[in-house]
Amino acid sequence: MVNIEIDGKQVSVSKGSTIMDGAKQIGIYIPHFCYHKKLSIAANCRMCLVQVEKAPKPLPACATPVMDGMKVYTHSQQAVAAQKGVMEFLLINHPLDCPICDQGGECQLQDLAVGYGSSGSRYSEAKRVVVNKNLGPLISTDMTRCIHCTRCVRFGQEIAGIMELGMAGRGEHAEILAFVGKTVDSELSGNVIDLCPVGALVSKPFRYSARTWELSRRKSVSPHCGLGSNLVVQVKQNRVMRVLPRENEEINECWLSDKDRFSYEGLNSEDRLIHPMIKRNGEWFECDWQEALEITANALQAIKNQYGANKVAALGSAHSTTEELYLLQKLLRGFGSNNIDHRLRQSDFSADMKMQGVPWLGTSIADISQLKSALIIGSTLRKDHPLIAQRLRQAAKNGMQLNIVNPVDDDLLVNVASKIIVVPSLMIKALAEILKAVVEIKGIEQTEELQRAINSLGASNTTSAFAIASSLIENTPAAIYLGNIAQHHPDYAKLNWLTGLIAKMSGASYGVLGEASNSVGAFLAGAIPRVSAATSGLSITERSNQLEFGLNAAQLLGFENELTDEKSKAFILMNVEPEYDSYNSQQALETIKASEFVVSLSAYQGNAKNYADVILPITPFTETSGTYVNTEGRVQSFNGVVSPLGEARPAWKVLRVLANLLSLEKFDYETTEQIRAEIFPDEFEICRYLNNNLENFETAISIVEKEGIERIGEVPIYQADPIVRRAESLQATHDAELPKAWMSAGILENLGIVPGDKIKVRQGEGLVQLEAALDEKLPPNCVRIACAHPKTAALGALFGEVKIEKL
Repeated sequence: MVNIEIDGKQVSVSKGSTIMDGAKQIGIYIPHFCYHKKLSIAANCRMCLVQVEKAPKPLPACATPVMDGMKVYTHSQQAVAAQKGVMEFLLINHPLDCPICDQGGECQLQDLAVGYGSSGSRYSEAKRVVVNKNLGPLISTDMTRCIHCTRCVRFGQEIAGIMELGMAGRGEHAEILAFVGKTVDSELSGNVIDLCPVGALVSKPFRYSARTWELSRRKSVSPHCGLGSNLVVQVKQNRVMRVLPRENEEINECWLSDKDRFSYEGLNSEDRLIHPMIKRNGEWFECDWQEALEITANALQAIKNQYGANKVAALGSAHSTTEELYLLQKLLRGFGSNNIDHRLRQSDFSADMKMQGVPWLGTSIADISQLKSALIIGSTLRKDHPLIAQRLRQAAKNGMQLNIVNPVDDDLLVNVASKIIVVPSLMIKALAEILKAVVEIKGIEQTEELQRAINSLGASNTTSAFAIASSLIENTPAAIYLGNIAQHHPDYAKLNWLTGLIAKMSGASYGVLGEASNSVGAFLAGAIPRVSAATSGLSITERSNQLEFGLNAAQLLGFENELTDEKSKAFILMNVEPEYDSYNSQQALETIKASEFVVSLSAYQGNAKNYADVILPITPFTETSGTYVNTEGRVQSFNGVVSPLGEARPAWKVLRVLANLLSLEKFDYETTEQIRAEIFPDEFEICRYLNNNLENFETAISIVEKEGIERIGEVPIYQADPIVRRAESLQATHDAELPKAWMSAGILENLGIVPGDKIKVRQGEGLVQLEAALDEKLPPNCVRIACAHPKTAALGALFGEVKIEKL
């Protein structure tokens, strides 16, 4: 530690720290523009000049390292004169457009000009003018206002991992530019709006819509990804106008992904459902809540009387709150059915009865930054988990080795130590090879079961497998994460089992990257068929004795062909659009349409009129209170920030009244706090329930070589949930372009297709027309086609054989 004095106050700071660090530690504010705690030191704005005893001239506080016995004066005559001189230079060319600037009221330059600027300018020459740049649909520019702090440039290079902006020219001719003909397309691009200390970079969707002093600021939690990023939602006249990050170092730090930041546009979409609707004689009519709920209750009761309660099923979403999912499963189980699930994009449920607890991240989110080795299995990491990818990027800068097993080879904007890129059907073999390498490196005596599994998978000694195994063993702490592609994989249980063995033998932790902010909460609420909230902490034997099992999502939606006799006669859909949110959208719609009654609880009309009989308008997360339990098992409660739109009502209230009409007991809740107390009693300990291990998982594991072309189905970043799908600005981005059929050069050549050709893609009974595109990094005999999109919804499973022919 080094002892220094700042403005007469003694402070001890660690060696290598700067004067700015010491000042922050004792609460002394030094004016600055280019400095930011998460970015490298640039020292190019010079606003933080301070006087240091015995120094011949003022020094920048952000870049001057401390020395023992140093005395610093931040508000001395010399320091203030230097700071005022810098401010005068900054204002020479800055336009006097504060009244029309969107940054007005929250502008650092405006604030500091009050304290350090003069009442008039001594500069009489014409001010410079800089042409504005088109940076895409999310960021609006007024580059004449730019003071060249380079925060946006450094953010791209250091945090986002891609240099999309740079500074060209010198002195008065310096400009911040994008590359010629390029826009800013990073999934974290919106953070440069927060970083910009002036009005040079502002939010294009928010621009000219409100003034900062007109907005109310309310805390909330984002539902869009597994982190549950903390938000500040800004509201005007009962309308969400803007979303900003709420700093939380343990979750999202001070950043937000663009999905979390700009998806609020979907809250006010024209597709919002604001009245209950019922279908009579094929025609849709608006009605009041009493009529809609009575029709729903009567229809469900009639099906129960005719077919039995087990012919009623419910499908939810991990984007819903824990309270909503808890009441959904409680209503269904009180009605007499256990057919409930929220894992609509999962296809393999063979490990359900072997699960020791709730799948979770396996580490805290903050611990990712401390990893020395990581293995990511089956994930479009940057798009599915932008802020986790950012943490891994920072860890890699500090020496972490990042390893990949994946069917796609996207640029992760970070150095990858080792990678195995294989067709989806060979991912199991790749993990078996890594397991074999771990066993050999560690010298572990193989059990008969383990030896049989490795041999049956045809595991061989490969260089990449040995490199990944060595990385996990030699660099601690290490972690293995299963991504979205792995969770949707037809052999997810086997991938999970092999991952657990690799982790156990290598000493690494392992976990699942949750798709939504309530990915753990959905399990704790009991929104799965084989584990209820009341028994999720029990052993497998105790569960088996206490619970009658229901059908999982694959069985309910007809993905498992042998269960055709088990088709449900009624569906309760909550916050899901099965045509986009299912593993096999074609089969899901066919199954739902074949049922006798469907009630959809949704914030949007969407395509529900094509398959529902009653549509009940529920509120999105901003119009209700609730709780999310994120992928690390963190419980985060929030309140509504605006009143419900039209006649929309929170889903928990709708379910409570519906349960009352069905004469179910113990549904007399008045607040979400009462429901939360029932889910999480005082003695509730989350850590007891978090466990990724499988107990006594025995299955015949074999590799089936597929001769045809395999589909790799991914969920695009801006098609992941109903709100994001309706955010207009996000849908105008590069990442939201129309899906294409991406193939390697070998397949294109074999089929006589060139990139840009129109092709027919057939999967099962589904047929779509797409544009062919070249991706040299894809493995052979694969085609990458996005799901959850109107253009590809007619296709079948996310993985499986497809047939392609040129139009």
